[in-house]
Amino acid sequence: MIAGIWAEDAQGLIGSNGVLPWFLPSELQHFKQTTMCQVILMGRKTFEGMNKRVLPGRTTIVLTRDETYQVDNDSVLVFHSPEAVLNWYYGQDPDTAKDLYVTGGAEMFVAFKTSFNQLYRTIIAGTFEGDTYFPKVLDFENYTEVSSVTHPADEKNDYAFTVKRYENKR
Repeated sequence: MIAGIWAEDAQGLIGSNGVLPWFLPSELQHFKQTTMCQVILMGRKTFEGMNKRVLPGRTTIVLTRDETYQVDNDSVLVFHSPEAVLNWYYGQDPDTAKDLYVTGGAEMFVAFKTSFNQLYRTIIAGTFEGDTYFPKVLDFENYTEVSSVTHPADEKNDYAFTVKRYENKR
């Protein structure tokens, strides 16, 4: 399965200077639970926005056009085209294959827009300042919403948010 997973504010904002413009521990926990033991894909800018920090329990793919880009970590794979990523993904051993979660930035969602089987979209009940919006490339008419769970604001999470999961109709 190839899935897109992201969080956006009420206006579709997903980033500010390469990082998330909010801190919601419960939303981060949802991300962790969903992607644990799987493969996460991100662009170079997103990876560097995380200070090249590798999330434990997951294989990380960094997609970059820079043919000389290297990461000194065995749990990070570097690819230079979406086609190379898809060749790797479809070439996995079926008995041990892992799901692929595209996590951002915006260019990654554009590059894999026709590959998604599922979408995990978190909508935060608030607006923030930033410079990167989720690209308007997905036609949600092609997806069926299969779940929607709202998490209220609390002492650790300043904003409520709703996690929606969609499945591709094809």
